[in-house]
Amino acid sequence: MNKINIYEELKSNAYPGRGIVIGKSEDGKKAVTAYFIMGRSVNSRNRVFIEDGDGIRTQAFDPSKLEDPHLIIYAPVRVLGNKTIVTNGDQTDTIYDLMNQQMTFEQSLRTREFEDDAPNYTPRISGIIKLTDGNFNYAMSILKSNNGDASSCLRYTYSYNNPKAGEGRFIHTYMGDGNPLPSFEGEPKLVGIPNDIASFTNDLWNALNEDNKVSLFVRFIDLETGAAESKIVNKNQ
Repeated sequence: MNKINIYEELKSNAYPGRGIVIGKSEDGKKAVTAYFIMGRSVNSRNRVFIEDGDGIRTQAFDPSKLEDPHLIIYAPVRVLGNKTIVTNGDQTDTIYDLMNQQMTFEQSLRTREFEDDAPNYTPRISGIIKLTDGNFNYAMSILKSNNGDASSCLRYTYSYNNPKAGEGRFIHTYMGDGNPLPSFEGEPKLVGIPNDIASFTNDLWNALNEDNKVSLFVRFIDLETGAAESKIVNKNQ
């Protein structure tokens, strides 16, 4: 698989929807993840990321404009011991709760399906980072309808052991704008991961479509100490 420039990839797609990036910094010292949300409706755009313990959650920027919290208010990031969970919906809680009961990432997600937002049937995308002895491994998942057929759920899990420095994977919900929105196709894309959290955050944010971007979260986790540095960018200030 050829490595793509994630910034050019985002600039070429006005509506990738929600996206997750996981990988290792170029110097090999940090586990890196990023999560962004976009929106087309007033309800979807009326959101911000806020810190919530070791993770984050979405919140209505203007509560008076919140029409329906279903599918838009959730905790995208939670931490369970040495594991960081990142998803585009309330399956974050499912993974957290069931892994805390000794189920695996994949087993936890077998209790869930794509979102019930016909006719889009938005895929549920999820990722997990597990720190182990100064290194880490990670996995990504997508649950999506069978080409718009809501009676069939397609489940894909991708596991990455001993990730290479400077490399990551990028998965998002939609191939682009449309009606209905076309679900992501293929395996997560190979992308480059830099060393600097500030520049990575800035470059990702600037690459997202100005009209549709809503919020961005980026975290760098030190593989030796487990200490995490995070940044949040919200369009609504």
